[in-house]
Amino acid sequence: MRPGRQLAVLGLVFVVLYLLVFFSGGASGGWKDRLEPRLGLDLIGGTRLTLEATNSVDGKPPTAANLEEARQIIESRVNAYGVAEAEVVTEGNRNIVISLPGSNRDLTDVGSAAELRFRKVLKATDGSGATLAPAPSASATPAPSGSASPAPSGSAAPQATASPSAGGQGGMAPTASASAAPTPSASASAAAPSPSASAAPVPQGVEEQRKAVEQKVGAAAWSAATGLKAPADVTADPSLAEKLKPFGTLSPQEIAVLPVEMQYNVPTITCAQLDKRPPASIKDENQQAVACESGAKYLLDKAKVVGTDVKNASAQLDQTSSWVVSLNFTSKGQEKWTALTRESFTNEGQACDQTALGQDGKCRVAVVLDNEIVSSPEIQGVLTGDSQITGNFDSKTANQLASQLRYGALPVTFVPQEQQNVTATLGDSHLKAGLLAAGIGMLLVIIYSFFYYRLLGSVIFLSLVLSALLVFGALVVLGRSIGFTLTLAGIAGMIVSLGVAADSFVIYFERLKDEIREGRSPRSAVPRAWVRARRTIISANAITLMSAVVLYLVSVGAVKGFAFALGLATVLDLMVVFLFRHPIMTMFARTRAFLSPRVSGLGRALPARSAEQATARNPRVKEA
Repeated sequence: MRPGRQLAVLGLVFVVLYLLVFFSGGASGGWKDRLEPRLGLDLIGGTRLTLEATNSVDGKPPTAANLEEARQIIESRVNAYGVAEAEVVTEGNRNIVISLPGSNRDLTDVGSAAELRFRKVLKATDGSGATLAPAPSASATPAPSGSASPAPSGSAAPQATASPSAGGQGGMAPTASASAAPTPSASASAAAPSPSASAAPVPQGVEEQRKAVEQKVGAAAWSAATGLKAPADVTADPSLAEKLKPFGTLSPQEIAVLPVEMQYNVPTITCAQLDKRPPASIKDENQQAVACESGAKYLLDKAKVVGTDVKNASAQLDQTSSWVVSLNFTSKGQEKWTALTRESFTNEGQACDQTALGQDGKCRVAVVLDNEIVSSPEIQGVLTGDSQITGNFDSKTANQLASQLRYGALPVTFVPQEQQNVTATLGDSHLKAGLLAAGIGMLLVIIYSFFYYRLLGSVIFLSLVLSALLVFGALVVLGRSIGFTLTLAGIAGMIVSLGVAADSFVIYFERLKDEIREGRSPRSAVPRAWVRARRTIISANAITLMSAVVLYLVSVGAVKGFAFALGLATVLDLMVVFLFRHPIMTMFARTRAFLSPRVSGLGRALPARSAEQATARNPRVKEA
């Protein structure tokens, strides 16, 4: 055996590990900053957000099953962001509390419903409210109330295209265009009335809220808004502007309960109000909806493709080095998507009017996430493969959206409550007390080791130091790469692992003494003792490692951190056993000090062996 090779391998491991500690991608700041592991909520404080389940219809709390499902989805989203040691727990029958290490974190998007809808854009109008004031030169006879022509879109968003890419893959990458949306010129009488979104049965809670809104705006305003069949041009009828003015004072919550055609046709209902509607305001996939994009107000068709039709989602860089979210549909979802792009490409039934068509005269499909339009590309062909969602994404937002789509929509709608930073005063005091106790315990172990094993005690001391350095370096690197955070529970796991490591020394050294008592020299006893003790050491550490793995898989929160730290420290201790402990013992066995009973720590074994040899050489002395 050549122990130098094993020690060289261990040295190489240390060099590579600490090169990663000081010079890996996440390393920044001074040397001290680079040596700091990622600490958990109980050590450095963090951010806590409470999400309250809401139901705008009947106000009843969600079922326990739905709340637990929502908790699991939120926890998966948080873990997908690279945040370890996050605590996601239910509180009462409505709330979910999220606690993450690190202050000033933005957690508002974690509780978003992430309900994806693909809706065809049927109509478009201005949603900025810029046409509310009468034009200075207007002198025409006022048009009858409720028959105004649609206003031109003065703030149309850049047009987007969606064309099949090579290999049949459907692309939805929007291509910016300087041309604005076509100016509508059709009169209200020529415009075909859109299907009423309120034709379906209205929940009783919503009906009551509508009546309250009707009383608030007044009978005249409600009657004028109900009679509109197209977006009203209030510049042509100042009296109509006055009648519809009360709708501009409604809150986003009150806007959300209005019929869809009223939200679209009333110009005093602006995108500023629509964008702030409560979550899940346009959740129903079987109803038309109104949403905004870049100041333009869109009337959207029923959702023909939804989030459950998406099999997988991932953030990627496209050919222009822009971040996109790639979608992979299920088999049925692909059929729905192909059918939607076909009817959009051919403008089946002329469902999309001139205000909603793209620059090439094709229908657009809006990608709607919750209440917001992510993008609305023009369909340039029938798409039969996977597609992409494009927008103003960066790496963080693209991965966030992909994570939300991948883990599915929440079964419960949440409203974020006050977010607060949590201090680590209690955790800091516990940490100091725990480290003090651990230091005292380790000092006692080292004193006992040198007292009982003498020279062999230095092997114990050096092995524990090397194990601690390996664990510390691994914690720093893992904190940067996978987001592992060190908590009080993790520190407890590492302290337990050091106890297991100390037990392996006892197994080895006592086996060594047994070999010497059986008549072997210390130099020959070392490899034989290693062979026999190795099996026991591996078995003991394997059981500890299996326990840590099982505990990690079935536990949550702080217990999971304890299990991870215990398993990590156990694996690194085994590395030290094979690459340091046995080679250094082999080298010690070749020294004179190791043969001295008073120095080696084998005092009780060596004299016994010497006495046996003396007895064997002088049998007459025994007889006398």
